[in-house]
Amino acid sequence: MWSYSDASTSSYPFLTWRKMNSSQLIPGDEPRLLVKDASLWVLPAVQPDSGTYICTFRNASHCEEMSIELKVFKDTEASLPFVSYSQISTVSTTGLLVCPDLKEFIGKTGGNVQWYKGSVLLDRDSKKFLRVRDPTRLLISNTSLEDACFYRCVATFLHKGTKYNITRNIKLRVEGSRLIVPCKVFLGTDTSSNTIVWWMANSTFISVAYPRGRVTEGLLHQYSENNENYVEVSLIFDPVTREDLNTDFKCVAKNPRSLQSLHTTVKEVSSTFSWGIALAPLSLVFLVVAGIWMHRRCKQRAGLTKLRTDNQDFPSGPSQIKEMN
Repeated sequence: MWSYSDASTSSYPFLTWRKMNSSQLIPGDEPRLLVKDASLWVLPAVQPDSGTYICTFRNASHCEEMSIELKVFKDTEASLPFVSYSQISTVSTTGLLVCPDLKEFIGKTGGNVQWYKGSVLLDRDSKKFLRVRDPTRLLISNTSLEDACFYRCVATFLHKGTKYNITRNIKLRVEGSRLIVPCKVFLGTDTSSNTIVWWMANSTFISVAYPRGRVTEGLLHQYSENNENYVEVSLIFDPVTREDLNTDFKCVAKNPRSLQSLHTTVKEVSSTFSWGIALAPLSLVFLVVAGIWMHRRCKQRAGLTKLRTDNQDFPSGPSQIKEMN
C-alpha cells in the first residue's frame, strides 16, 4: 500500500493511479489493485506487480505527479536483506523491536500481531521475549549476540470477507558495549618523571589504525597512591567488535633511559557464541583482556627498568568494567 500525502487531497477527488507505460487507470480490470482515499492497495502482491506506479493529482489550477518504484520479491530467505527494516540493540540491555508501518492496519487487526524469530513463532509466555500492551512492540530481555537475526511480525486483517496478512521483516543488529583497558605504569617515588605511555594495534598507532575513532586512547593521567607515583593511559573500545580478537594490542612506555612494551589481546569467553552470526559485523557478548601493569624498580645501576604483568579479567558488560588499582 502506498499513499499520496497532501492535506488538500481529501477536498479534491481528482487523484488517480496508473502503472508506467499504461494508460489504464487503477483499479481497471485487476481486482487485486484498488484505490482507497489517496492510497494504492495491492491485495496480495505478486511478482508481475513489480514496476513504476504514477500518482496524479489534479485540480482546477494545477497538476502534480509522483512516481513510486515497486519491486516484489519471492518470500525466501535470500530476499530478506532487501525487504527488511534495520533496528539496533545493545548487549546486556533490554532490547526493543517495533513492527513498523502498521498504522493503516492496526485498527483492522484487532490488535493481534504475531512475532517470529526466523521461522519460529515466539511463545507469548516467553521470559526472553516479552509482550507489552502495544502489540506492535516486543521487548528482548538481556540482549545478547544470539538475538541478532531476522525477525518477522505478522498482523491479519479482513477486507471484503477475505483475510490478508501484513508482514514486516526486521533485521536486528546487536552492538557491543564500551570497554576500557588501562595501562598503568609505576614510577616509584620519583615525581619528576618524563615517562610517556601510548598504545599500538598491530604495530600501528591507534589513531592511524582506527581513523574513525572506534578505538581511541584516553588522556595521559599522572597521579599518586600511598606516596607512590603512577602514569596511566587507557585504551577505549566503543564498542568492542569481533575484529579485535585478531589484533595485537601493545602498551609502550618510554623515558630517556628505557623503552619497554607489553602485549595484550581480546578474547572471547562466551561458550554459546553463535558462529553463524560471526559473519556480520556484530559485537561480542563477553570479552576479557589482560590488564597491563608496568613497574619500574629502582636498582643500583641507573636507568634499569623492569616490567611485570598482573593479569586481571575485564568483563565487557555495562557497569561491570573497572580499572585496575
